Amino acid sequence: MTLHNLTPLDQLRAGRLPLRLANLFIGLMLFALAMALLIRAQLGVDPWDVLHLGLANYIPLSLGTIVIIVGVVVLLAWIPLKQWPGLGTIANVLLIGLGLDFFLWLIPDVQGLGWQILTLVGAIAINGLGGALYIGCHFGPGPRDGLMTGLHLRTGKSIRLLRTSIEVCVLGIGWLLGGPVGVGTVAYALLIGPATQFFFKYAIVTLPAQQAEPNHTPA
Repeated sequence: MTLHNLTPLDQLRAGRLPLRLANLFIGLMLFALAMALLIRAQLGVDPWDVLHLGLANYIPLSLGTIVIIVGVVVLLAWIPLKQWPGLGTIANVLLIGLGLDFFLWLIPDVQGLGWQILTLVGAIAINGLGGALYIGCHFGPGPRDGLMTGLHLRTGKSIRLLRTSIEVCVLGIGWLLGGPVGVGTVAYALLIGPATQFFFKYAIVTLPAQQAEPNHTPA
């Protein structure tokens, strides 16, 4: 199964639109659910949520609203990088924040270390599935991944170096603002890649053979 690098217009012309739109929505809602579960587990969150929660200490808005604002700011950074957002990019900015506020309202804090660990592991697995569905529907990268790929194209630096540098900076700023860093942060960093990779084989939507050139095939 292959991922494709499509222009925004080609994303809508690529075929299998109902399935891809369903996967987009489900994937983003799973992202939001996983974020809420990580927060409710109270063992530490992923680097971007460390930043979001740190900002929430100073900005009197809901966490989902802060996620949307940060997404918009990151998306503005695409302009000098000459990146074009796709439908998935815009949906990512809006739906994850809205979904996060809903799931935080629905799910209470998890009590007891055993339940916290189970919630943490489940959240990472759900995030992996959501990421595979979102990436596999060929609607363009999220604002944060697009920042990474845009910097790669402009600077020639490796994806690994840029991804690590961005997330370390985000984590550091979030921690200085009082965001929660813990064992869950480390577990997320170690496990989210394998979790997403595992679900790729089930989640990537195969497009008609005449569509765009492949971007890359997950190993």
